[in-house]
Amino acid sequence: MSALLTWTSALPVLIILSSLIPGLLIFATPEHARTRRTVLNLTGIVVKLILVGLMLRGVSQGLEFRFELNFLPLAPLVLHGDALSLQFITLSSILWLATTIYAIGYLEGSPLRSRFFGYFSLCVSATVGLALAGNLVTFLLFYELLTLSTFPLVVHRGTPAALRAGRVYLAYTLGGGALLLMGIALLHALIATPDFVPGGYLLQHIDNYSLGFQVAFVLMIAGLGVKAALIPLHSWLPQAMVAPAPVSALLHAVAVVKAGAFGIIRVVYDVYGVEASTLLSLTQPLLWLAAATMIYASVRALQQQDIKRRLAFSTVSQVSYITLGVALAGPVAAVGAIVHLVHQGLMKVTLFFCAGNFAETLGIHKVQEMDGLGKRMPWTMAAFSVGALGMIGVPPIAGFISKMYLGMGALEVDQPWVVLVLAGSALLNAAYFLPLLYRGWFGKPPAKGWKEDNFYGQRFETHWMLLIPALFTAVLSILVGVFAGSIFSPLGWSELIVSREFVQ
Repeated sequence: MSALLTWTSALPVLIILSSLIPGLLIFATPEHARTRRTVLNLTGIVVKLILVGLMLRGVSQGLEFRFELNFLPLAPLVLHGDALSLQFITLSSILWLATTIYAIGYLEGSPLRSRFFGYFSLCVSATVGLALAGNLVTFLLFYELLTLSTFPLVVHRGTPAALRAGRVYLAYTLGGGALLLMGIALLHALIATPDFVPGGYLLQHIDNYSLGFQVAFVLMIAGLGVKAALIPLHSWLPQAMVAPAPVSALLHAVAVVKAGAFGIIRVVYDVYGVEASTLLSLTQPLLWLAAATMIYASVRALQQQDIKRRLAFSTVSQVSYITLGVALAGPVAAVGAIVHLVHQGLMKVTLFFCAGNFAETLGIHKVQEMDGLGKRMPWTMAAFSVGALGMIGVPPIAGFISKMYLGMGALEVDQPWVVLVLAGSALLNAAYFLPLLYRGWFGKPPAKGWKEDNFYGQRFETHWMLLIPALFTAVLSILVGVFAGSIFSPLGWSELIVSREFVQ
């Protein structure tokens, strides 16, 4: 029994170390040692996937994985592997594999690759630590480490635009971290900050501290809303698109915006709880904010001619679906929110991979330059089409499942107006994605070909390390929709999470 306890307490730490140690070793790797750097990256990924698989099996069998270290009075550092954290960790680990392969091909021949991949691994470590955090203090620690590890990636190119975007990113995220710190400090002063509890732990204290709880909630949601890109705290995200495509994929699908959305899930369900949040009149304003973000960001996406900026505003809209599902405060909507954490990641990373392929292969950055792309890059354009149609909500791609559950969840809690918002958002999604698909498949290619074609006449339409990850995540986006009814699908796991943690 003691050996089992030792194993279950060590596994959360080992999952973090599986990317932290390779990252530190990569920093010490010379630039010319490409093979060593690649081996360190891929070894860390394989080890992490194995460890996450072990934890998945253990959690499904009812085992508890918990590591505790004394830190502050009544607030130790706690790592806890539960079903919700594993949903996020599994997504991060799989997309880390795809994004690392993509980044190796994307940055081939570029300078400062050891610095890039070192911080890349630290970013994944912070993301995994944040997912495994067992209380608010531990969550805050990794939340801030995530900011510090992603900043060097945003400014990696060192151009004036990159440095300007980095300053904006740092100002927003450090400001958000300060707000989160104030909210956690206030809550800790009122009742301390125990471990996350399914259903929350504030209900019994509402009569004594209702105003303090409301202020703490606003501060924490504002702090988390920066990374979750809720309006008006979203402006850093489109500006960060000057970063390399692998970084854009990391920010939008794997780490930063997901960290904010994940934190909102934790605060609403595992700190406050649905009942306390409703009694304190907190969920309805959050619902309005999420709905406003969905529509506003979609309208802004329509106005963007730069492909990556259009995708960035799409992210602002799509991530707010998660907040909307949480704020609906019903079990069906909760399933939709949690599964969208995965579905949006798969579809969005596919879109950014493809946008990077267009740029690296043909020098295409603008919407009006996409005419005829499907003839030159059919596989990449097909993957892009899967991601775009999934974002619109076309079945059987993953996005349809998320939106269907959110719509049913809105009706379940007697909020029919949310269905109209979801429908309006889907129409706007179609309005800014379908023209891209029309241009790519039916537009007329340039008469003299593309001015910049780095892979013309070669075996593949682009570097195979850029093509394979995009196809991989596109296929996953379809498979998780087609097999959504399986207990092993993200939807099945989300239903398990809700049954164990959110329904009391």
